Amino acid sequence: MSGAPALYAHRGTRAIQRMVEFAPSTGGLALWVRHHDLPPDSPAPVVHTDGDAVFYGAAFASLPLARQTGLVAHEVLHIALRHPQRFVDLQRLVGDVDLELFTICADAIVNSTLDHLAWLELPPGAVTLDRLLDRALGEKLDVEAALLAWDVERLYRAIDDRRRPDPEAQARSKRRGDRGRAARTGGSGGRPAPGDPVSQFGAREDGPCAAAARVLGRDGLADLRPDPAALGAPEAEAEAMRQWSERLVRGHAGDGAFSMLRALIADLPRSHTPWEQVLRTRLARGLARKPDLSWSRPSRSYLANQSRAGGRRMPWEPGTTTARRVPRLAVVVDVSGSIDDALMGRFADEIDAISRRQEAGLVLIIGDDRVRQVAHREPGRSDLRDVVFEGAGGTDFTPLLEEADRHAPDIIVVLTDLDGPARMRPRAPVIWAVPPAHAGAPAPFGAVLALR
Repeated sequence: MSGAPALYAHRGTRAIQRMVEFAPSTGGLALWVRHHDLPPDSPAPVVHTDGDAVFYGAAFASLPLARQTGLVAHEVLHIALRHPQRFVDLQRLVGDVDLELFTICADAIVNSTLDHLAWLELPPGAVTLDRLLDRALGEKLDVEAALLAWDVERLYRAIDDRRRPDPEAQARSKRRGDRGRAARTGGSGGRPAPGDPVSQFGAREDGPCAAAARVLGRDGLADLRPDPAALGAPEAEAEAMRQWSERLVRGHAGDGAFSMLRALIADLPRSHTPWEQVLRTRLARGLARKPDLSWSRPSRSYLANQSRAGGRRMPWEPGTTTARRVPRLAVVVDVSGSIDDALMGRFADEIDAISRRQEAGLVLIIGDDRVRQVAHREPGRSDLRDVVFEGAGGTDFTPLLEEADRHAPDIIVVLTDLDGPARMRPRAPVIWAVPPAHAGAPAPFGAVLALR
């Protein structure tokens, strides 16, 4: 037992003890986090997080205790606010997300919640939310008001004004790079060096907001290291969001004026029900087997009351039967748009699992402005991964929905970007499954499900 304490020791141990001493409830959030020491020769920053654990470089041990405490509190709040996971979610939603800009936004929020505490020390030049809003967006707010108004996703969207460079400027940059490379290689050509202008050809250029944010955050640590492969199932991540939000609220209430959170901020993690769970619930309800009336057999109440009628004739009461036709799901795929392969794989897995679980027959209807293919599939064998998206535009949902309605399904799922008319409403309920980029598009009827 004498070696047990060493088993749990790491470079951040003293800092965590100090956090728990001064702010027992919010400081205790560090006890929900895993901590790892990196090898002395690791090139990683002095401290960083992947959203699940805090990793300490060798240089961390030589810092003053107050600075160590500030860094550990900073990383713990990144984890509690789910910043690495939210970066991955935002990336899935909008595609191109700049990690450096996102880190600056997340750091500004975290630093602003901590810089009122005298028992920890933030690094020199640590970016705060009020300064970032002032320099990058020209908005003047005190820290408390800013923390109540801005979350990391909204802040990032406001600051990321990167744009594609002008084509003529691209061409000029490429020609300059070609001439410079020819001069260095004696005209022999070859691959561009990493620092050459041509190696950055096609990259997005910072607008004034992004440029100002980078200048303000240039001394910050590159401490967010999101790992998309380490994320769990959407349901598990939604539960983690809910748990961390509750811990933050309880911790803030428990510490009062000594809380590591200056206020209950707008950036608290919010739990969103995963679209897979919503789709599962709606389809299970629509495909559930329901008992039908049977006029060939009496109900149990009719039989029970027969003896009480005293020989008088009673009105016939039909019974029920479970011998109902196999439930049927219609999946309409609009191939005029485009959808990410990974998202298509997740959608296909859900459709296969639901149809197999409900023992539901599946009708697959593929088309754009007209029906291109109709196929009947056994439960659990939709073959949706083989669908080719043409991206040519010109969708008309009317013939697709007419074809779906002809098969009398119990429920219809339409995978689309919602860009097109629908002049016919089928008898069955309709769910419009929409990729993230088109989540705000209005549906002509039915329910919209954003595949985030």
